[in-house]
Amino acid sequence: MITIGVNIMDTMMLGSYGEVQISGSSLANEFINIFQILCMGMGGGAAVLTAQYWGRGDVGSLKKVVTIMLRVGVAVAAAFALVTWIWPDALMRLYTPDAAIIEKGVLYFRISAPCYLLMAVSLTLTIVLRSVHLVRLPLIAAIVSFVVNIFFNWVFIFGNLGAPEMQIEGAALGTLIARIAEFGIIAGYFLFADQRVGYRLQDLVAKCGDHVRTFFTYSLPVIVSDTLLALGNNMVAIIVGHIGASFVAANAIIAQTVKLSTVFNQGLSNAASIVTGNTLGKGERETAYRQGVSFTALSVLIGLAAAGILLAITPAIINGFNITQETRDIAFQLMMAVSVMVIFQTMQGVLTKGVLRGGGDTKFLMIADVAFLWLASVPLGYLAGLVWSWPPFWIYTALKIDWAIKSIWCLFRLKSKKWIRVVE
Repeated sequence: MITIGVNIMDTMMLGSYGEVQISGSSLANEFINIFQILCMGMGGGAAVLTAQYWGRGDVGSLKKVVTIMLRVGVAVAAAFALVTWIWPDALMRLYTPDAAIIEKGVLYFRISAPCYLLMAVSLTLTIVLRSVHLVRLPLIAAIVSFVVNIFFNWVFIFGNLGAPEMQIEGAALGTLIARIAEFGIIAGYFLFADQRVGYRLQDLVAKCGDHVRTFFTYSLPVIVSDTLLALGNNMVAIIVGHIGASFVAANAIIAQTVKLSTVFNQGLSNAASIVTGNTLGKGERETAYRQGVSFTALSVLIGLAAAGILLAITPAIINGFNITQETRDIAFQLMMAVSVMVIFQTMQGVLTKGVLRGGGDTKFLMIADVAFLWLASVPLGYLAGLVWSWPPFWIYTALKIDWAIKSIWCLFRLKSKKWIRVVE
């Protein structure tokens, strides 16, 4: 909730400068989100192994998996940072033809490029820490990051305390400083203070070739599926960006609200993956299945609660922005669609990112995540938004139809028990 709150504060603070600034930061963050999701894939894939190794007490193998994960993560981060620094304008043109939005997005990219290397370490290590039941430290890091981000946003966006009024560049700088604080806490603790895993700097250069094949067997499908999922979501953003500036601004407002309403689902997904992995690490297959059913039932209840929250807070959120009436009307329609689709979002999230992933069923999930997004949501969303010109409610429903399909398909997979795989 705190992490998502950082993004919401960025959006709300920039909102006072109009729709172009909101849209520029929102679309720039769509590309940055590709890397964030990729980090979640690397960390999530590693956590499939670390959770089971922790469950059976094999700390030596756990360390080797972390080493491989960090090496891969830093290499990918360097590539993303280079692309963002050299071709920011080309990246923005992928999302929108609007020159004003492109200009603002380039400014955001220039300052935020170093964030990739910081996230490669902090985001992946956060997932590993949770898999060994160290959940308080990520909470502390999130609180510090949130406070730091708000303070420096206030300073640099609006030009307070003698600082220049940087507007969208100030939002990027505030986010960068918050990422540095988060990195310092997570990496500092894991590499120098933690006694549970006992990972230290010398482990970064340790030999781990005997675990490379196992790592990529379980992690590569997760990385591939999350990467293609991120690219598919970016295709959705590209479609949205070409519908019009008002639709982009409305979607940017709604996207942050949706994230806030689904935080319990994300927490439940993380918990489901860890609990399932720990249970299977002990060899308790039937217990893992019963836990999976319980987590799925909870996801439905949380989805219904999230829908209610969205309907209750919609007027206050939308009316709090300095936007045109057209954008306001679109935002209300989008929120109505979200209130329906969020139920499927929570169910498929807990199944794909939680229970089935924790069970090691990563190859199946690679197909589930990618197929329905690219074969259903992207083409249907393109037709609905750019060819048929449907109302915003139905455009959003079309863009997210993969959530409903995945929910049903993964329910059958859960019942079959074929997803239960114990790492050797």
